[in-house]
Amino acid sequence: MRPVLMCLALLAASGAVADEYGTTNPEELTWQSMRDRAERGETDMMVCASGYLMTKSGDHATARAIFEACAEAGYTAAMTWMGYMEQNGFGGPFDPDAAARWDRRAAEAGDPVGKFNYGIGLMRGFGTAQDEAAGRALVDEAARDGLEIARRLQGAGYDLDEITPDADNWRYAPMF
Repeated sequence: MRPVLMCLALLAASGAVADEYGTTNPEELTWQSMRDRAERGETDMMVCASGYLMTKSGDHATARAIFEACAEAGYTAAMTWMGYMEQNGFGGPFDPDAAARWDRRAAEAGDPVGKFNYGIGLMRGFGTAQDEAAGRALVDEAARDGLEIARRLQGAGYDLDEITPDADNWRYAPMF
């Protein structure tokens, strides 16, 4: 009987240690744990990549929280995902100006997708003042960086219909 009491005492003591030092068996790869980690500023590749799964599954609010934290920590891919979220109104309002700001930030940090996206925005005047020459220059940089879709757009003479379905043309029409 004594060994049983000893085990119970050890278990009780381990509970006190767990309270003092944190959770003994934390959730690790759940969606909420990824969001919690991002909110605490723990933005590693695992956390940042989980935002992709969340937005593709339709949990845009969680994806947005993760991408925003990762973008603020300097992950350029998260910046381009924030642009995507803003441009499509996922997890927040449709905001082409915010989308362009995120894409510009990624472009300025050297991200090829950011260069391409912001270049397209400049060419269209979507979320930013139209500047077709500056937009083409960014598309050219993205192509030099190896981004295949940028090369495809160059090969099509910068015809934006090459990369955007005509069903989306309404979105890019001037608002005035």
